[in-house]
Amino acid sequence: MRSVYMDHAATSFPKPPEVGKQMLYYVEQVGCNVNRGGYAGAYSAAELVLDTRERICSLFHFPKPQNVIFTSSVTASLNMILKGALRSGDHVLTSSMEHNAVMRPLVQLEACGVSFDRIPCGGTGELDFDAILPLLRPNTKAVVMTHASNVCGTVLPIVRVGTFCKKHGLLFIVDCAQTGGTEPIDMQEMGIDALAFTGHKGLLGPQGIGGFLVTDALAAQMIPLIAGGTGSFSHLETVPELLPDRFEAGTPNLPGIYGLNAALRYLEETGIEAIRQKETVLTARFLVRMRECSNIRVAGTGDAAKQTAVVSLDFPGRDNAEIAFELDSRYGIMTRCGLHCAPNAHKTLGTFPQGTVRFSFGYSNTMEEIDYAADCIEAILSQEV
Repeated sequence: MRSVYMDHAATSFPKPPEVGKQMLYYVEQVGCNVNRGGYAGAYSAAELVLDTRERICSLFHFPKPQNVIFTSSVTASLNMILKGALRSGDHVLTSSMEHNAVMRPLVQLEACGVSFDRIPCGGTGELDFDAILPLLRPNTKAVVMTHASNVCGTVLPIVRVGTFCKKHGLLFIVDCAQTGGTEPIDMQEMGIDALAFTGHKGLLGPQGIGGFLVTDALAAQMIPLIAGGTGSFSHLETVPELLPDRFEAGTPNLPGIYGLNAALRYLEETGIEAIRQKETVLTARFLVRMRECSNIRVAGTGDAAKQTAVVSLDFPGRDNAEIAFELDSRYGIMTRCGLHCAPNAHKTLGTFPQGTVRFSFGYSNTMEEIDYAADCIEAILSQEV
C-alpha cells in the first residue's frame, strides 16, 4: 500500500535531507556546549547558533539577532511571552480561532487577575475587524492572535491588526506556527512586538526547537519564567539583563538548532514564494475536487488565496473518525481527525463537537497525490453506510 502524508499542519515531512545530516554532524563531530567552553568546538557551535538567529531575522524581517530567543516550541514561546509580560489587572484581546497554545495560558492567567475577550470571527474563520474597537478597555494591554488557523487555514489580517495596535498603544503578539516558512512575514511592517515560531512545521526543521523574536521594549517588561545558568555573568546570582541570555537559561537544544539552520538554508534556496505558490495550487485543486462531492462540508473560506494549505472536511451523517481511519488503513493517506487543540475555532466554524478531518499539504506533496486523495474520499462516500 502506498503512503501519502497529508498532515503537514501537525509537522512537516519529509524534512530536507540536510536537516538530519546536520543534526548527526553535531552529535558525532561537535558535541560540545555553547558559552561554556573556551575551545574551538564551542566557538564553532556558537557561530552556528548566531548564524541561525541571523537567518531567522532575515526570514521575518527583524533587525536584532540577539532578540531571537530559542525555546522548545511555539507553545513554550507563547507561555514565556504571555506569562512574562502580563500582570494582574491587565486585559487582553484574542481571536475566536485560537489554538490552545494561546488559550490555555490565558485561561491560567485568569486566576492571576488577567482578563481577556475574544474578537469574534465569522463562520469561515475570518476576523470581524470592526468588533475590535468596542472590546477595548482602559486596561487593555495586548492583542495576541494566530496568523492563520490550524483548523481551516484562514489567514487573519495581521497587518491591519498591527496598525490598530500601534494606534491604540497595544502590544501585538503573533503566533506564526502555521505560517512561518510558507507565508511572508515582516515584523516591522506588521507592527509585531513578539512573534512566536516553531521549527518543525513550515520551517521544515526538527521537533523540539522553536522560539520567539521580541522587541527591546517588550523584552524589558517580561519576567523570565526560567532562571539558571547562561554561561555569562557567572559571578552574579541574578538573571542577566542581556538578550538572549535573559530568556535562555540552561543548555540549548543544539542538535535542534543545527537541524533548523539547515532547514533555513533550504528555505532560502527554494524561496518562500515558490513554496507558497505550489501549496496554493495544491489546495485550490483539492477544494475544486471537494466541491464536486456531495455530503461534504468544507470548513473555512473554501478559497485557496485566503488560506494556508489546510483543508478541513466535515462528513455529515458519517463518523469523521471512521473516514480518517479508512483513509489511513485502506489507502495509506495520513490526516488528522478531531478538534486539533482548538475547540473554540471549531465552535466558530460550526464543527464542534464532532471536529473535522484535516488535510494539510506541503511542498513535498504532488498534484497526483491530491487527486488520489480526492478519488479515495469519493470511493469511501460511495459505500453504503
